[in-house]
Amino acid sequence: MQKLFTLLFCLTFTFLQAQDIAVLKYSGGGDWYGNPTALPNLIEFCNENIGTKINTKPESVEPKSTDIFSYPFLHMTGHGNVFFSEEDAQNLRNYLISGGFLHIDDNYGMRPYIEKELKKVFPNLELQELPADHPLFSSAFNFPEGLPKIHEHDGKRPQAFGITYQNRLVLLFTFESDLGDGWENQEVHNDPQQVREKALKMGANIVKYAFEN
Repeated sequence: MQKLFTLLFCLTFTFLQAQDIAVLKYSGGGDWYGNPTALPNLIEFCNENIGTKINTKPESVEPKSTDIFSYPFLHMTGHGNVFFSEEDAQNLRNYLISGGFLHIDDNYGMRPYIEKELKKVFPNLELQELPADHPLFSSAFNFPEGLPKIHEHDGKRPQAFGITYQNRLVLLFTFESDLGDGWENQEVHNDPQQVREKALKMGANIVKYAFEN
């Protein structure tokens, strides 16, 4: 027990000292590598606007790897299937309860797969929708109506779901928003500047909240 406490303390201290983001390279056949320009653009925006000093070239890490403990923030996206082995799930759980944060951005079609796999990580916890007055929506820029809509798919409203462990939001799942598409280079989706700026500001909110909580 003492060894576990020491490990968790060291990991928490590491997270407090680190400001880096990695992409989660999951199994199952889904395109974990989607939106390749998104995260570098978000990082650049954060470094310029909220005072972060994040490495501008994010690494990719596998859920089962101890490398995830080097990053206080993991980002995950895609359209299709997701699979976590038991080893993946246990390592992700240890990462999240020891101070890590996972943002999952549904790029369209990911929800049924990720909901099933998250039950392996937290069997007794459910995704809960975050209210519009959650601090996440005002940590750097104000979004009084909550998660913004960036791209339209099925006419559904954007929703932000979270998993909270011991009063700390450890996981965020953004659905029907497509933030990552808004972070991409302008020519990829031809989004107006105001749409891209809205997506980047919301992304900065997520980063700031995760680093400070």
